Amino acid sequence: MEPFTKLSSRVVVLPVDNIDTDQIIPARFLKTTDRTGLGASLFADWRYLPDGQPDPAFVLNYPENRGAQILLAGDNFGCGSSREHAAWALLGWGFRAVISTSFADIFRNNALKNGLLPVTVSPEVHQELVRLLGGDPSQTVTIDLETQTLSWAGGETYFPVDPFAKDCLLRGVDELGYLLSLEQEIAAFEAKRLSW
Repeated sequence: MEPFTKLSSRVVVLPVDNIDTDQIIPARFLKTTDRTGLGASLFADWRYLPDGQPDPAFVLNYPENRGAQILLAGDNFGCGSSREHAAWALLGWGFRAVISTSFADIFRNNALKNGLLPVTVSPEVHQELVRLLGGDPSQTVTIDLETQTLSWAGGETYFPVDPFAKDCLLRGVDELGYLLSLEQEIAAFEAKRLSW
């Protein structure tokens, strides 16, 4: 995983509440255990017309949103089934963070374990961001994971994050990578334990 320390990016604004994991990545794309290529299927039922062409009216297809690494979504993002593919698809498209007023617990955990940062903000901050960013897609926001702050033109807010997940994100490791980083300490402990 790539470490997540500080990110400044334009933002894709999709303020729809209750976006579930089947909308994020429809079930027909879950036949793989490999993350590769899932970004092309992100929001597939919203993103593409029946003939398979990109829908020019959907926000991910706006030219100004290419390269944006932050998604501003509505409340209760990632609800529904517990598919890890949802986080994989968001990362595959290029997102590194999602901002919302709340996240489904399983989605939040899957996101954090895969290097996607869920940033929870108050409804008031959310409304301000939708107003500001929806009116000017060239605006950027900055997420500083070390200080757990989200800042934008005219404002800043603190966001919560699990301390262990924060440490892993800052170091760019998943849970297995974290354990492997302690291999020498584990070996030393095991060698000592055998002498007991």
